[in-house]
Amino acid sequence: MKLRAPWLTRTPSATPSPTLIVLIAPGGTDESYRPFSPWQGSAVRMYPFTWSIRWRFGAAVAVHQLRYRVYGWNGGQASPMPYARAALEEMTRRHPDVPVVVIGHSMGGRVAAQLGADERIVGVLGLAPWWQHADWRHIHDDVRVRAVHGSADTVTYAHRTAKGIAELAARDMDADYLEVPGGGHPMLDHVGLWQTAALDFVGDTLTALRGPQAPTWRRAAPESSPTNPS
Repeated sequence: MKLRAPWLTRTPSATPSPTLIVLIAPGGTDESYRPFSPWQGSAVRMYPFTWSIRWRFGAAVAVHQLRYRVYGWNGGQASPMPYARAALEEMTRRHPDVPVVVIGHSMGGRVAAQLGADERIVGVLGLAPWWQHADWRHIHDDVRVRAVHGSADTVTYAHRTAKGIAELAARDMDADYLEVPGGGHPMLDHVGLWQTAALDFVGDTLTALRGPQAPTWRRAAPESSPTNPS
């Protein structure tokens, strides 16, 4: 199948030799064939994450935000997944042997979990993830997983997310759960907490990749300091 829609929303300035690729997966809805727009709320909601990660870590990361063709998941069609997988292929083609973290909100959390079956993925961060169908079971055992969920979310369910993390931890995976007290689904409350969770996840992954316990193909030489874009 030829994919005509753009897969990536590019950040300013390319990163030639990153230590880590970060894919940002925005949300959507259960059923909809409305064309996905980079200006819809679910996409705009994720731009601060994309920009803050790029600013904080500079040349150490290649950060790209996904676009889908349509707004909905649409049952067994899993409409976002061909575009998410195409983006993964494109980014790893540009940066061979560089490991990948996926950060997803709501439906994007489902996208992230299903991408987590790929061996190139080393981290999945779900922000109020839509894991109503046990999507965490797609994630392979070597992935580091964190989920952040608001206790007042009525769109996706914190108790379901906590159950998924507990199941992954029982598989002896590196998985943890952070509750946002009183937090809602759009992440418009406790903004600093949501943003810090993403920055910490990326920062901790970079530290692990540069450490002596990292697998050889994932290990990177330490850098003196990140370079922020102008």
